[in-house]
Amino acid sequence: MTAPQGPPSEKPRSRRHDPGRRERLIDVTLDVIAENGVAGTTHRKVAAAANVPLGSMTYHFQGIDELLAAAFTKLADLTADGFEAALSAADGPRQAREAVVGLITGDLLGERRSILLTYELYALAARRPNLRLVTDTWMARSRAALERHFDPDTARMLDALIEGLSIHRALALNPMPVQTVREAVERIAPDS
Repeated sequence: MTAPQGPPSEKPRSRRHDPGRRERLIDVTLDVIAENGVAGTTHRKVAAAANVPLGSMTYHFQGIDELLAAAFTKLADLTADGFEAALSAADGPRQAREAVVGLITGDLLGERRSILLTYELYALAARRPNLRLVTDTWMARSRAALERHFDPDTARMLDALIEGLSIHRALALNPMPVQTVREAVERIAPDS
């Protein structure tokens, strides 16, 4: 004798397998920050931009602070990777100085999205000391890349020059010419 059958039931909903979702949420968070600033970034906006359920946000991140830290860590890592790539390709002091000029005048630090994200990170880190670990780690990696070619003091000065001149070039109505940037780099790290 067979057990009575109830009404046909719908197929059980399968859970969507999306192993890259956490990384995608981090990437999308950077896009949302670039568009809306940190103040305008919410779990809801990130979930909508990533086309995922809102509940997915709390599954992957305990709160907005953890999400922002993950996104800014990714930004810092990508930028530090760019420093390392530019400086590891340099063969000798002259090429290293040109790599520094390229970092200041190129897209890595000068592209509008990068500028907006970097300034948002700086402002947030100034207010939230726990995010200073992100900026400190980023600066340490940048200096280490520079120290492949320059002594530690010169690397520290060049790192500060890169940040400062990148800001000036990004915000100036008439950006500093590349030749002036080159002269600034050469004054700190002259040909010996």
